[in-house]
Amino acid sequence: MRASLDRSGLRFAEQWPRLLALVLAACASWPLFGARHDAAPAQRASVEWPHEWGGAALRPLALGPLEQRLAARFPGSVARFDAGDHLLVLRDVRQPTRMLHPAADCYRGLGYRIETARLERDTEQRLWQCFEAAREGRRVRVCERIVDADAKAFTDTSAWFWAAMLGQSRGPWRAVTKVESL
Repeated sequence: MRASLDRSGLRFAEQWPRLLALVLAACASWPLFGARHDAAPAQRASVEWPHEWGGAALRPLALGPLEQRLAARFPGSVARFDAGDHLLVLRDVRQPTRMLHPAADCYRGLGYRIETARLERDTEQRLWQCFEAAREGRRVRVCERIVDADAKAFTDTSAWFWAAMLGQSRGPWRAVTKVESL
């Protein structure tokens, strides 16, 4: 009996790095392959969008072709509004998802050069992640934030995702993106 315990202990001593690597890989991939958090478009809840923003009336705008394609796969709801001096894009999300990504990624993907990224406070002291984007002579200023059901705000989508996955932030969440022409 002692000899078999020694052999099994020896095998464990030789194999533990592989077992540890396997466990770490499983833990790291759990958000990607474990519980499925991306809701199918048919499961989307009806969203009541605001009628005004910062005192300005919001006028609904149709999604462009690229936005429609992205919204068709997005696990939530997407809407665009004319807010007078800027464009407002609202995305409502009911579950944590990696499909909610920073606006800077979208602008880079469209060929914009991203400049002067920084955190800023608005007149109501809310914190926003802002940047300027330039392409073919067109310049825009983009600011974004994500707000949870308890009014906790995030300026970084990765921080939001992990807080939501770990139960530190409660949904539904609303991602707000403001775009101003410069």
